[in-house]
Amino acid sequence: MEDERILELYWARNTQAIHETSEKYGGRLSQLSARLLRAKEDAEECVNDTYLGAWNAIPPQRPSYFFAFLAKLCRNIACNKLDWLNAAKRRAEVVELTDELAACIPNPEDERQRESRELGEALNRFLESLPQENRLIFMRRYWYMDSVHEIAARYGFGESRVKTSLFRTRQKLREYLEKEEISV
Repeated sequence: MEDERILELYWARNTQAIHETSEKYGGRLSQLSARLLRAKEDAEECVNDTYLGAWNAIPPQRPSYFFAFLAKLCRNIACNKLDWLNAAKRRAEVVELTDELAACIPNPEDERQRESRELGEALNRFLESLPQENRLIFMRRYWYMDSVHEIAARYGFGESRVKTSLFRTRQKLREYLEKEEISV
C-alpha cells in the first residue's frame, strides 16, 4: 500500500494503519532497532512502540517522508531503551560512532533547541551537497549504524574505500559547519 493511503488510515483513526505500516516497513524497522538493541525481544518492543508513537503523532502531524518519520521514531525509542538498559554504560559501538562524529558536531546542551534546529538544517544542506555515493555511505554508517563491512558489502566496495569516504566526509562536514559558523 502507498504511504499516502496508510497516512489516510491514520488520519481516519483506522487501526488497519498499524497493520499496513507493519507490512510495509516492519522488517526495516526491526533491522534498525536490532542494530542498537541486539536482543530480539527488545527490538520487537521498540518496533511496537514505534507503531504506537506513529498512532499518537498522526494526526496532527502528517509526515512528508513516512519511512524517515518512522525510522526517526524507532531510532529514538531504541536509543532510549539502550540508555535504560545500560544506564551509564552505553554499548561500545554507539560510543565509537558518537566519538567519530564528536569532532564535527557541537555540544547540544547550550541553547539546545535553537542549536539543534540549526544543526539539523545545516546537516540537511550538507548531505544534499554530497554526491549520492558519499551521502549513502554516510547515512548507512551514522543513521542506520551499519558497520563498515556491511556498507562495503551492500554497495560492492572495498572496506578501505568506505573508510576513506567516511573520513573525508567527516572532514568536509567539520569544514562546512565551521563555514556556517556552527561551533565545533
